[in-house]
Formats: sequence, structure tokens, C-alpha cells
Amino acid sequence: MTISAGAEAARAAHHTLEPMHAVSYFASEHGLHYADLGITGGMRGYFASRSAALGRVPAEVVVATFYNFSPALIAKAIPSVWEVTSPEAVLEARLAATDATYRRVLGDDVLRSDEMAEAAELAKTATAALSPIGRPLYAGHAALPWPDAPHLRLFHAVTLLREHRGDGHIAALLLAGLDAVETLVSYVPVGKGLPEGVLRTTRGWSEPEWDAAVARLRDRGIIDDSGGLTPAGQQQRDTIEAQTDEAAAAAYLHLGPDGTKRLRDLVRPWKQAMNASIVDGLR
Repeated sequence: MTISAGAEAARAAHHTLEPMHAVSYFASEHGLHYADLGITGGMRGYFASRSAALGRVPAEVVVATFYNFSPALIAKAIPSVWEVTSPEAVLEARLAATDATYRRVLGDDVLRSDEMAEAAELAKTATAALSPIGRPLYAGHAALPWPDAPHLRLFHAVTLLREHRGDGHIAALLLAGLDAVETLVSYVPVGKGLPEGVLRTTRGWSEPEWDAAVARLRDRGIIDDSGGLTPAGQQQRDTIEAQTDEAAAAAYLHLGPDGTKRLRDLVRPWKQAMNASIVDGLR
């Protein structure tokens, strides 16, 4: 499937910007801040922090917007986590923890730099083209106020771009006819994510549930007997990724090629530092 220049820009920008958001799920600062609120367990902190922008919604809403996680795993955190704290407190803690993480990983000089201020402004400009229509998780985050500090504005902008893209990705998965666990099973052969065992357990799927999804995808000709993608499965994956990129293109068309390149150039050295921090957090 041929993709447009805007979609290519969206894919490249996502790879550059994603660690600036993803570090918030792995840095030790976040776990400590959530523990101060009475949230124990890494996954409870994850579900609380990422869904807090939606407010006190039932587990079913988080299941719908997080998609590839087991509903049973989500139900262990939502809504019970709101018995010990509030969405507002979690959002405040996430921002404070992100501030601490950025200061530790990048240093105060980078945070006060003209480059950081420029990157934050470029990323915010890109978000001006985004619409909440059909994008529930993005819409919740878009309703939050913009932080004052440039590095936190960058984090917020990257979060908006990321969640907007994620909502579009879910639409592509639905069009492909993949359910939540099938989505993961068909992604493993791509070889760009977590190992199968880690992916299965962190998303809360049992071995029987995983094996049943493998069997369904084999029956549909998506994966072969060795667990790899068939030609039809590869075509399906290529289409999903292309549709995801196309659905995310508006922000980078609005920012323009020069602005998008400048944003990526500014963030690239910080991305490397954030990736290193993410690896440390996985150990």
C-alpha cells in the first residue's frame, strides 16, 4: 500500500518523538510519585496515569480505549484505583514525575535551552491540526491545560500526538478484523516490539487465550505454522501501519516539511537519552 508524504512524515516523527512520552511508563520517578498517592503495582499506576484524563470512567471505557490489554487485567485497576486517589491527583503526579525524569535524564541546562523552547513550540503547533472527533483518548488529554514549562509543554504535545495516533491505530485494527489478543499475536512476528512472553504477560493474556488467538489467525491464513506472517498476514500488517500513518498525517502536514524536520532534529539527541532510560527501567 503506497502512503503519502504526510504519512511518511508521521511515521518518522512518531519514531523520534515516542520516547519523550514512553519514558513516563518506565522511569522510577513515576512509580514513586504514584506510590505516594497509595497506588501500588506498576500496572495500576500505568492504567491510572494513562486513563486519568478520561476521569472516573468504568473499566469498559478503558478496555475500549486501550484495546490490546486484557479486560481482566484492566479490571484489577479500574475503577478500584480511584478508591485511594483521584484522576486529578494522578495527573498532577504524572506531570511532577515527568519533570523529575526529564531533569535527571536531560539536565537542567537542556530544559532551560532555546532548543527545548523551540521544540515545545513546534510540537504544539503540530497539535493545532488535530481533531477530537472519533479520538476518545486523545480528546481526554486535549482537554487538559497546557503546562507552563517548555519541557512539560513538549511532553504534553508529544502525548497528544501519540494518543491521537493511537486512536487512529485502533480504528485500523478494527477495520482489519483483529481482536485485542490477535492484534498482539500478529505483531510479534514483526520483531519490533517486546518478546512474546513479555508482551503476553504485561498485557494480561493467559496462555490458553494466546494459543486460541494463534489458532484463529492460522485458520484465517494470517500466520503460518512457524508463527510467522503469511503473505496475506504481511499485507494486512502493512495496510494497518499505512492507515495508521495516514490517519496521523494532519499534524505534520500542518507543521510542514521544514518544521517537522526541525522538530525531529531537535528531539533526536534527547530521544537517545530517553531510550537509554527506558532500557534501564526494563531491567
